[in-house]
Amino acid sequence: MTDAAAPALRRRPWLRTARAAPATAAPVSRDRLSRRASLLLVSPALLLLGWAFFLPVAALLFRSVSEPTWTLAHYARLIDEPLYLRIILRTLWISAGVTVLALVLGYPIALWIARARAGVAAFVTLCVLIPLWTSVLVRSYGWILLLQRNGIVNSWLKEWGFIDRSLALLYSETTVLVAMSHVLLPFMILPLVSSLKNISPDLGKAALNLGASPWRGFVHVTLPLSLPGIFAGCLMVFVLSLGFYITPALLGGPRTLMIATLISQQATEMLNWPFAGAISFVLLALSLAITFAFRKLLGVERAAAHA
Repeated sequence: MTDAAAPALRRRPWLRTARAAPATAAPVSRDRLSRRASLLLVSPALLLLGWAFFLPVAALLFRSVSEPTWTLAHYARLIDEPLYLRIILRTLWISAGVTVLALVLGYPIALWIARARAGVAAFVTLCVLIPLWTSVLVRSYGWILLLQRNGIVNSWLKEWGFIDRSLALLYSETTVLVAMSHVLLPFMILPLVSSLKNISPDLGKAALNLGASPWRGFVHVTLPLSLPGIFAGCLMVFVLSLGFYITPALLGGPRTLMIATLISQQATEMLNWPFAGAISFVLLALSLAITFAFRKLLGVERAAAHA
């Protein structure tokens, strides 16, 4: 600032504020422009998602309470008829079983990937990812080839002398449980690997140096620190199991109906779209409630860990 400009600033102090204002206002305006630009960039994706997903779901849920008139009779039917309650309970317990089985099978694999050398870890990760590149329909038909009466499993059991006649391995809840666990296993392994890789190996070594056995070091150090990955994997597998359709429909048969198969039957075979919308709302409510419960439980675990 020159000496000649100083008397003018003393006579007109507002001139100092006017000149200094752009320096503080510029970052705010840039932030607003950045937020608006980000919104413009994601708006096509949001519009497409709303048109292709949210609008059809909202229309289906609207039909569940508006046809033939404004009524909740379709939801009352779900409660009044024991068949539909059994299907809902069956879906819940199969989803829980798939989650537990995937966790038991996936945790050792994820731990191996996290602790293995780079080359071995990359190879095992590739083996985990390859099934994701194969259609679920193809993998489900593969289980049919394995478990049918003249399939590979029955043929081997006969050759080894364990059985005299073929076993009925298909169209049971156990078959659906095992096949769904196989299909959804990568969705459990990948979050676990990400969580386990963030755990420093020095923590386990410190536990061993302090006198803990490998098992106690795992239970008291590795397992609690991997809880975010466990919760993420369990949530993903459980929610996907709730709405799983192809594998239960092919391997479960009519005696092992699940919610997704029931929705498909009501919509495509019975043409009862309002009732299908009511079942869809129940499935959506279950998924949201379980997601919220998992998030609250994870928040409690994190608070306990920080305490």
